[in-house]
Amino acid sequence: MQFNGLSLEQAPPISAPLRFYLTAPLFAILAGVLILLSDASLLQSRYSVDAIVITHAITIGFMSFVMLGSLTQMLPVLAGVKMYRVDLITKASHLALVFGTLFMLMGLKFELALLNSLAIVLLASGFLAMIVVTLMAIKKVKNFTPTVAGMSVSLIFAFLSVLMGVFLLFSYIDIDVAIYRNIVANTHSVLAIFGFGGILIVGVTFQVLPMFYVAPKFKDFYQKRVVLFISLSLILWMITSLFFQSYSVVAKLWIVLFFASFAVIFLQKIKNRKRKISDITLLYYKTSTIFLAFGSLFWIVDEFYLSEHIVVSSILIGGFILSIMIGMLYKIVPFLIWFHLNAMGYMSIPTMNEMIDKKLAMIQFSLFVASLLGFILSYYTDAYLSLFAMAFIISMVILQYNIITAVLIYKRVKKTKPDFDMSAFA
Repeated sequence: MQFNGLSLEQAPPISAPLRFYLTAPLFAILAGVLILLSDASLLQSRYSVDAIVITHAITIGFMSFVMLGSLTQMLPVLAGVKMYRVDLITKASHLALVFGTLFMLMGLKFELALLNSLAIVLLASGFLAMIVVTLMAIKKVKNFTPTVAGMSVSLIFAFLSVLMGVFLLFSYIDIDVAIYRNIVANTHSVLAIFGFGGILIVGVTFQVLPMFYVAPKFKDFYQKRVVLFISLSLILWMITSLFFQSYSVVAKLWIVLFFASFAVIFLQKIKNRKRKISDITLLYYKTSTIFLAFGSLFWIVDEFYLSEHIVVSSILIGGFILSIMIGMLYKIVPFLIWFHLNAMGYMSIPTMNEMIDKKLAMIQFSLFVASLLGFILSYYTDAYLSLFAMAFIISMVILQYNIITAVLIYKRVKKTKPDFDMSAFA
């Protein structure tokens, strides 16, 4: 691994990111259970309440938790700045987001205005607290790298997505604003997936790929410009979809083009890496590029078929983000545990590769991919939806088990005496 340019002494307490990482798979399991219990016909429209509830169990409950946990850990280390009261803010934000997400899912499912109202307050405060504190930290950054720039831009799109999400949830309380729901929902989903999730993934990959795999760095021009190009494409798409809808396909093509270029260059870097050892994370990364390619294709084709394939596109593009995030969890969680134990003076600790059961991880990966492909098949025939839902649930249970196993290694080692006394360096 390469640690050049990292400010390891600025790392937050390990509990800050881990509380998000440990919670995320639970919401994915909940999403699987909801799919299992839902009427398959209702899931064929992304505007049905069942589809919205399941989607947000994944997007808020899993994706956002992983992204916020990663921001909490990576910004201080990559940018060399401390986040204000990071332990307190992450505790409060995590608690607000957990209950806010649960209230939202129940409020939408059972049409309970009180729970939706509570969800608005909790989700808005939880997200905004993390976004504001992170942006405050970014203002102090002296070395504004492409990764930090990607984080900054992704947080701006996250802020816009949160505002739109609040409006959409309010539209289930006040029926008078519901007429704008579908228009805002479309923009909300694209900004959240490509603006928040996509740009954050691109920015973090600039740093993570050379660090973990000793792969060639992305060219300076690409690192400095691709986030700007994606952002301009998203803005162009918003304008055209609202005012010049017949031209929105042009903006879609630009968005897809820049993400496709990222996928191709990413695969080239992986191929030319110096550390040729393959692992579960690389398998997830490669799979994510396939999901991205096909998902983007369906998204473009959908423009000419009146949203006929939008559900399939959503599953594939969601699979792109989910795949990268699960792959990152398998790499980042063991690294955090190894790094924090090493910093406390422990030398006799398992290696990062020994903290995750490789066979279980491979089973989890196989079930995950099979379930996503099965969900696509179920869009056309729902005969086996329950089977694929069970595969997804088991996959997420194994993911949860693998993360907990790594955390238990940390707790077990920490109970022993360190090999070196590091108190003099504190």
